[in-house]
Amino acid sequence: MKFLEKHPMIMIVVGVLGISLSAIFVRFSDAPSSVTAFYRLFFTVVLLSPMLFSNAEHRMELKNCNSKNFLLSALSGIFLALHFVFWFESLYHTSVASSTAIVCTEVIWVAIGYAVFMKGRLSKLAVFSIMITFLGNVFIAFSDSTHASGNALYGDFISLIAAIFVAVYMLIGRKMREEMSTTVYTYIVYFFCMSSLLAAIAFQKILFWEYGINPAVCGLLLGIFSTLLGHSIFTWCLKYFSPAFVSASKLCEPVVASAIALVLFGEIPALLQILGGIITIGGVLCYSQIESKGL
Repeated sequence: MKFLEKHPMIMIVVGVLGISLSAIFVRFSDAPSSVTAFYRLFFTVVLLSPMLFSNAEHRMELKNCNSKNFLLSALSGIFLALHFVFWFESLYHTSVASSTAIVCTEVIWVAIGYAVFMKGRLSKLAVFSIMITFLGNVFIAFSDSTHASGNALYGDFISLIAAIFVAVYMLIGRKMREEMSTTVYTYIVYFFCMSSLLAAIAFQKILFWEYGINPAVCGLLLGIFSTLLGHSIFTWCLKYFSPAFVSASKLCEPVVASAIALVLFGEIPALLQILGGIITIGGVLCYSQIESKGL
């Protein structure tokens, strides 16, 4: 561990690879999006439970959590479940490159939500960054509208909806983290996310055993690599790097995921699609820098 503390960039690389594998594991799953997402959250909750319940302080905080914070955390989990279902589904209709680039716009939707619902303020530079990001999405959509499958544009659209859902989750989390520890908050969120997905599966009358062990394995890999060795690693990295650098590092996901998809699935993005992805990521990166400097 001391070696990693001296060389934290190694963990940045691990984190980027972890989140980049998310789209790949989803593609390998044979089950509907809700089933794959459920397995991801199920294994995440199983892996996190010992960490929470072995700590007396966390147990006490969970026990004394007031009803308002508990219900808001549960609501956050429901929006996270919606994010997973919509984003996972988008990966079956559009390319990994388009889907990951569009879902990365979550930070832009967080900014808009913060301004509209939490009385935040957006500078002219921030608004310009949002417009640039939107332009990048338009380029991707225009490129995918001519896709041979005819479903790529639909995949882009639900990926955008997924980005909005995760933005709501982030906005609630921003409020809850002022009053709750990361461990307790995320545990409640993940538990209700898992429960919401299970309810959706029951409503759809989907039978788990129809899909064999494949989605369970994909869900386990998602839980280990994309959640614990992905998002959790970035949280650890905040001790050694600025939030702006960590956020910017996450923008490597579309690039790495697209490179892996190129090798595994033969997905060669069109020129306009690449341009749209670059503009989208550039807009998000520009906004991240503006926010970090308070401009």
